[in-house]
Amino acid sequence: MRMKVILLLTQLAFVIISARSETQTHNLSPLYILENDVVPASTSPQTQPLMVPLTLIQGASSKGAVCLDGTLPGYHLHHGSGSGANSWLIQLEGGGWCNTIKSCVFRKTTRRGSSKYMEKKLPFTGLLSNKAEENPDFFNWNRVKVRYCDGASFSGDSQNEAAQLQFRGQKIWLAAMEELLSKGMQNANQALLSGCSAGGLASILHCDEFRSLLPKSTKVKCLSDAGFFLDATDVSGGHTLRNMFGGVVTLQEVQKNLPKSCLNHLDPTSCFFPQNLIDHVETPLFLLNAAYDAWQVHESLAPHSADPHGSWSECKSNHAKCNSSQIQFLQDFRNQMLNDVKGFSTTSQSGLFINSCFAHCQSERQDTWFADDSPVINKMPVARAVGNWFFDRQAIKAIDCAYPCDNSCHNLDSNDDSDTTTTMIYSHSTRLTFIAGLFVLSALLPITCS
Repeated sequence: MRMKVILLLTQLAFVIISARSETQTHNLSPLYILENDVVPASTSPQTQPLMVPLTLIQGASSKGAVCLDGTLPGYHLHHGSGSGANSWLIQLEGGGWCNTIKSCVFRKTTRRGSSKYMEKKLPFTGLLSNKAEENPDFFNWNRVKVRYCDGASFSGDSQNEAAQLQFRGQKIWLAAMEELLSKGMQNANQALLSGCSAGGLASILHCDEFRSLLPKSTKVKCLSDAGFFLDATDVSGGHTLRNMFGGVVTLQEVQKNLPKSCLNHLDPTSCFFPQNLIDHVETPLFLLNAAYDAWQVHESLAPHSADPHGSWSECKSNHAKCNSSQIQFLQDFRNQMLNDVKGFSTTSQSGLFINSCFAHCQSERQDTWFADDSPVINKMPVARAVGNWFFDRQAIKAIDCAYPCDNSCHNLDSNDDSDTTTTMIYSHSTRLTFIAGLFVLSALLPITCS
């Protein structure tokens, strides 16, 4: 049996090498709750990512800070050292949202709704890496990943007793911050709140609150990666994401924790969209986003519900197959994004890195954060842009030229022919590390027949 597994792995690697000269696929399920979940295998012990254990927040339940199913929330912390011993980077995990009782009940059976299913250890890569060559500005900081198990970007505060659902994202956020403050963050001389996707939205929502929790002498900034979700029209003329966000806000009573400066002018659902929030954030904020965000293309612009006949299927699976009208639709989406950040970009303390890629969450993946072939704008990779902005070395207002001008992209497309399985297509460099990982795995298995 083991020999068959080895042979199968070897054959699979050979087929991939032969058939995919530029891309490699991984099956993920489903796209809407999986963001940056695949960590490429490494080719040697020297490049293995640091694995950081999960810590549950003891006593959180007494504060009402629990996951959807009532279990304790958690985080992963790797302590800083040397010059970074008093610096803190907090990364809020992403993972979509749940907007109905049914979707939230399902979510309870996953790590996005229960700590019972969370990984006991997570790899720290990209801006969480502990290696200077992979993460030049933050490698020796105290680095934390706060797990996401509420389904409303750490912002809900309600419950549904009949379905045994606890919507306590705001309380989880506060419990996590209280715990980290007690572990040394209260003495931080500098701190960065970041997040990816739903966590990127959370980093915008909680940015000023994060600032208020730390001493006035602490340098505090925020980074939102792939968190700039647009209130956009889908391919059928509908508003898929607005409808979904409306369900999240109503079900989880998110309006309790939205900025009053926004609610004074707009409805609660509108105030859950970053385009209506960023001008109200007083703390320095950096927006890192792909102009053709892969998640938004799939789940907001051209979901199956808006494209029942599948006319966008090929375009979504490979953007090179998009026809001229589809490309124009995507260019209009980019134009809306640029228009929505126009005022924000004029402030001296803001930062921008909007590249013309079909990507999603570029700060946690090593190949897009900082590597030899990382995506760049004006020869500057994401890690350098964020670092230069945080340390005030350079004003960063990097906006890429329109598709298809950027050949440095690590695009993330998918083949979503079913509702349960999505095939994600990664860059050339990720393909090589994945294939190498297959051979390493096969080499580690005992070569015996049974």
